[in-house]
Amino acid sequence: MARVAQPMRHNGGMRLLLNIIWLVLCGFWMAIGYLLAGVICCILIITIPFGLASFRIANYALWPFGRTVIDRRDAGAPSLLGNIIWVIFAGIWLAIGHVITGIALCVTIIGIPLGIANFKMIPVSLLPLGREIVPTP
Repeated sequence: MARVAQPMRHNGGMRLLLNIIWLVLCGFWMAIGYLLAGVICCILIITIPFGLASFRIANYALWPFGRTVIDRRDAGAPSLLGNIIWVIFAGIWLAIGHVITGIALCVTIIGIPLGIANFKMIPVSLLPLGREIVPTP
């Protein structure tokens, strides 16, 4: 009887371990950065969508393993315009935080997967509108 190749699935225990290490080494501080950006954005009525997006990313920055970011097909021109404004005022600074943290994590062997995860978060930190965070299968 031939065996059918099963798709590789990540062990839930490994995700939990990576998320705990992530939380201790960089997740907590990156989430605080996103929360601060969200609070500042929610002060003005017009920037509340940026604040909500920042809060969603803060949640993702706390516990990223086991979730991924996908593009929303229904996002249009308002998301593009909002992303341009976001990059200028908050996105660049959050992306710089991810780059610095990612480089610092890649210095150690155990931190390399966490550094790579930090680098993968740069696109969503730069362009958060029109994206959705979903669980990985």
